[in-house]
Order: sequence, then C-alpha cells, then structure tokens
Amino acid sequence: MKELLLALCLAIVLEGMIYALFPNGMRRLLQAFLEASETTIRVTGLGAAAVGLGLIWLIR
Repeated sequence: MKELLLALCLAIVLEGMIYALFPNGMRRLLQAFLEASETTIRVTGLGAAAVGLGLIWLIR
C-alpha cells in the first residue's frame, strides 16, 4: 500500500512539474482534448494505461 501511495505522489509531482515548466504547451494540449471526441480521449487514455502497465511489467 505504501508503494501505491508513493507512486501516486510521484505522478502528482511529475504532472505538476510539466504544468510549471510548459504552461502554454499544457494549455494547448487541454484545448485539443476539449475539441477531441469522447472516443479519441477514451482510446488515448486506454493506450496510456496500457503503456504504463507494460512499463511496470518490464521494470518488475
């Protein structure tokens, strides 16, 4: 459970760093997501989850 919480905290830190370092890029990305279809957003999210799961599998 401790590892899960640490992983979530690390994800929050990394996301915060991206927003802090590239605010205009993140604004454009969020605007693109607002204009994208629900299916596109869903497929992108599932793809990102699959890549993350694959990376975890490789590391462990």
